[in-house]
Amino acid sequence: MKRISGRSLIGALCAVGFLLAGTVATSATAADFAAAGNEPAKARMAEDAKCTTCHNEAWRKPVLSIYQTPHGNRADARAPVCTSCHGRSEGHQKDPGGTEPDVVFAGDDKAAADTQNGVCLTCHKSDANRTLWMGSTHQDRGVACTNCHQVHTPNDKVRDKLTQPEVCFACHKEQRTQVNKPSHHPIPEGKMACSDCHNPHGSAGPKLMKRDSVNDTCYTCHMEKRGPFVHNHEPVSEDCTNCHNPHGTTAENLLKARPPFLCHQCHTPHGPNVGQIVGQGQERSFGGGAAQLSATTGGKSGINYFMARGCVNCHTQVHGTNNPSTANPSPQFNFR
Repeated sequence: MKRISGRSLIGALCAVGFLLAGTVATSATAADFAAAGNEPAKARMAEDAKCTTCHNEAWRKPVLSIYQTPHGNRADARAPVCTSCHGRSEGHQKDPGGTEPDVVFAGDDKAAADTQNGVCLTCHKSDANRTLWMGSTHQDRGVACTNCHQVHTPNDKVRDKLTQPEVCFACHKEQRTQVNKPSHHPIPEGKMACSDCHNPHGSAGPKLMKRDSVNDTCYTCHMEKRGPFVHNHEPVSEDCTNCHNPHGTTAENLLKARPPFLCHQCHTPHGPNVGQIVGQGQERSFGGGAAQLSATTGGKSGINYFMARGCVNCHTQVHGTNNPSTANPSPQFNFR
């Protein structure tokens, strides 16, 4: 039996590891691939050597860590080489100090972003998540792939639920504030990420929502609110954000305001007459709401501001109800 040399064994193990894990050690060389009999990988490593001779481990940016990512997997024929993304850059190879590579992933103007993104879309345009990139909000505003993604690192922050929000908050500062309010989705806790609701690469829905509408996106998790119900609450059927701010609020349940104030934005307040209460020695400061609260309504009292109660104490099923009283459905949205 032919004895296998130590170098050949290492090369063979590396090749198997690349195929299984999709990563390549930074110390891999063309000789390692040659020892394992992987000639295409050897050729790709030799092509990379034109760049990595200068852009090595001593370079100011850790570019060699790309070999720990799928982009640097030289055992995978789909993985690009340096020149696949940066261009042939023959002028840069002849005069590294005076000529830039053909494609440099930097710059803030839209033209530069479109050029850089075009390189990425050469491979990634067929992905279903990116079919609507052209014309999307991010594309229209000159956002480049590398503004969010880090290609030369094995730990791309935007692909980790715990660190992804920090990447988004670099631009979306208002949402950073909202997410840190008392009532919020578990984004700071790392249980959710922005991409659970939004598709940053483009969407047919509003606000880059993953589904065709806000409600359909919410129903992905809150399916019990979908219905259909015998009595549908119209603002709920229209848009969840009529009442909720999904990024965070100071009111419970992500409500934009606490009941009854939220409900009174649509429903005329009802309850005891202001004059009656003042006459009973219960003087209070009603602010600008006194005019609204001055009317009496038969059969309903003590359920407004004055009794420190909320509408949902009675109307528990505000998203919709199957209350069978179709002839006289009032009060609606009660649990029966």
